Amino acid sequence: MTIATDPIQNWAAQAQAAAEAQQKKEQTLGIDSFLTLMTAQLRNQDPLKPLEGTEFISQLAQFGTVSGVQGMQTSLEVLASSLRATQTLNGATMIGRDILASADSFDHTQGGSVSGQIDVPPGTTSLQLRITDSSGSVVREIQLETAEGVRDFTWDGLRSDGSQAESDTYDIEAVATVRGQTGSLEVMMAGRVSSVSLDASGTNLTLNTATLGQVSMAAVRRVQ
Repeated sequence: MTIATDPIQNWAAQAQAAAEAQQKKEQTLGIDSFLTLMTAQLRNQDPLKPLEGTEFISQLAQFGTVSGVQGMQTSLEVLASSLRATQTLNGATMIGRDILASADSFDHTQGGSVSGQIDVPPGTTSLQLRITDSSGSVVREIQLETAEGVRDFTWDGLRSDGSQAESDTYDIEAVATVRGQTGSLEVMMAGRVSSVSLDASGTNLTLNTATLGQVSMAAVRRVQ
C-alpha cells in the first residue's frame, strides 16, 4: 500500500524545523560573544564604581565550565556513535552461529529436533527432562544421566507414543533430586541466530532465533 504525502506540508515542516534550529543557535552565547560583551562592559563601566576583577574571572570560569560540558556532550555523542557501529559489526558476526541461552520454553517445528545442556550439580540422584505443550499436558519425559557436570540432551520431536509433535510452543523443565531435595535446574537451549537487531539507543543487541525467539546478547551463555 502506498501512502500519499503532501510536498507542501513536508516543505513547511522542514522550514519550521530549520527556523527553530536557527533560533536556538542565535540564543546560544558563544565564547566570542561572551568576550565581546565583557570588553564592552570594561569600556563602559563607571570609573567611580569599577567592577572587581574577581567578578569577571568568576564569570569567565562559569562560562568555561558550560563550554567544557558542551564539549563533553559532543565527545560522548561521538563515542555513542562508535559504540553503535561496533555493536552492529559484532551482531553481524553472530548471524549463522549457534548459541546457548537459558530458556523455559521454545518454538518447535514438526519434524525437527531441539538440543541443549544442563549443568548437573553434585549429589544428584535423579534427573528428568520434561516437555509439556501449551495446554500443560506432558508430551515427553526423558531420563538423563545424573553424573556431576554439563550434560547434553536432545529431544527428537517425538511424543511418548512415538508420534511427531506438531509445530507449537512447548515448555521445558529439568526436574532433579539433589541431596534428597526435588526441584528444577536451569536449562540452556541451543538456537541458531538468523538476524540481529539494535534498540533505539543502539546499546542493546538482540539475537533473533527460530527456536528461542529474541534473545538478549547479555543472556547468551555460550557461542558455538
